[in-house]
Amino acid sequence: MIDKIKGLLKETEEFRVKSAEELEHFRLKYLSKKGEISQLFGDFKNVPNEIKKEVGQEINKLKQFAQEKFDQFKESLEDADSESSSADLTRQGEPIELGSRHPISLVRNEIISIFNRLGFNVNEGPEIEDDWHVFSALNFPPEHPARDMQDTFFIEKDPDILLRTHTSSVQVRVMENQKPPIRSIFPGRVFRNEAISARAHCIFHQVEGLYVAENVSFADLKQTLMYFAKEMFGEQTQIRLRPSYFPFTEPSAEMDVSCSICGGKGCNVCKYTGWLEILGCGMVDPNVLDKCGIDSEKYTGFAFGMGIERIAMLKYQVKDLRLYFENDVRFLKQFKSAY
Repeated sequence: MIDKIKGLLKETEEFRVKSAEELEHFRLKYLSKKGEISQLFGDFKNVPNEIKKEVGQEINKLKQFAQEKFDQFKESLEDADSESSSADLTRQGEPIELGSRHPISLVRNEIISIFNRLGFNVNEGPEIEDDWHVFSALNFPPEHPARDMQDTFFIEKDPDILLRTHTSSVQVRVMENQKPPIRSIFPGRVFRNEAISARAHCIFHQVEGLYVAENVSFADLKQTLMYFAKEMFGEQTQIRLRPSYFPFTEPSAEMDVSCSICGGKGCNVCKYTGWLEILGCGMVDPNVLDKCGIDSEKYTGFAFGMGIERIAMLKYQVKDLRLYFENDVRFLKQFKSAY
């Protein structure tokens, strides 16, 4: 019996474990209920009384040694697994690439920031509007082509309800509910029934502005727009105002900025004129003020409106408007470092 115990002790000392399967084999062979050590305890009753104490001590020593050996093997395997699968704590928690803001959002936020510095607050309104806020209150005559279904998306069940064609409808809502002075901008999405191409889309984004107070002049409008152009496109930017027509402003103008790509020398982007049109503007027509409940004898104001897509095209030199709506990751990744 003593010789057998010593033989098993030598076996356990020489036993090597390199995998979970070998560890389980060690446990089954020496420590399980049917293992070698359990059999020794089973045979212990046949040991002569004069050596029972010595044999019992040797069996217990063997069992203790085998258990310690098993625990060492197990701990060693767990440490190895931990090292092989240890995580890089400098990596982000989720295996997802960080995205970036959409170029339209970048330009929208920059426009808002520029006019905030001039004291303009931000107002938004519904995209589904009625005829009054989109057309009638803004001095559109009944026969104006913008009221045709070829130019505007009307809600079929109610011809008085439509998708707004400009954010000027929010100007009306503000003038109806606020007393002058009013100094606000109105960013938002608008809809027009147009064929989709590289330079046009049926959905686009606008930022319009309105300033109504006593003694507001065209000079105030020009100075405001000049500040905006220099902040958006650079200090060297020049502007020019060309006479135009809009139903809700009088006098009206369209504003061009000097081409930032060629420096005003002429290129294919500005069609070799050195100028790029970016917005329409003018003094608010007195009829619009009166319809909104503002005394046109006491107050005057100016308004302006620009397409965010056009500004973004100039700022980032994007030549196809459709790229803004296709959610092409290759395109959007280019704006990761913009802001």
